[in-house]
Amino acid sequence: MMKIYFAGSIRGGRVDAELYHRIIAYIQKTDTVLTEHVGDLNLQESTTDLEIYAQDTAWLREADLIIAECTCPSLGVGYELAYAEQYEKPVHIFYRKKTGLSAMLTGDPYFHIHPYEDESEIYPVLDEILHR
Repeated sequence: MMKIYFAGSIRGGRVDAELYHRIIAYIQKTDTVLTEHVGDLNLQESTTDLEIYAQDTAWLREADLIIAECTCPSLGVGYELAYAEQYEKPVHIFYRKKTGLSAMLTGDPYFHIHPYEDESEIYPVLDEILHR
C-alpha cells in the first residue's frame, strides 16, 4: 500500500472539488491518500497557515508518490510540486486539455504530465501509476 499525496486547488478555487473527491476515492481503493481533505466538498480550514505548511510539507516528505489535478491554477499546488521534485518524489500531473497548463510544469521533464478530455480517461492512467 502506497502513501499518496493528492494535490488540488483549495484557496485557488474549488470548482473541481467533486472531481478531486472522486479521484481520491478511487485511489483509496488500494492506497492511502494522506491529503484526503482536498476532496472534502465542505472543506473548512481550521488551522493556521503555519500549521498547514508544516503538515503539508511533512506529508510530501512521507509520500511515496504525488498525484496532482492541475486544471484549476493554484500557487499552493505549484509550490507542492516543486517541493516534491526537490525531494525526488515521483509526480504525476493531470489536467483538462482545453485549459492548458503552465510551461513551468510542461517544460520540466521531471514531471509526468497526463492531459485528458474526459474524466473517464484518468482512471486507467491511475491504474497504471498505482500498479493495479
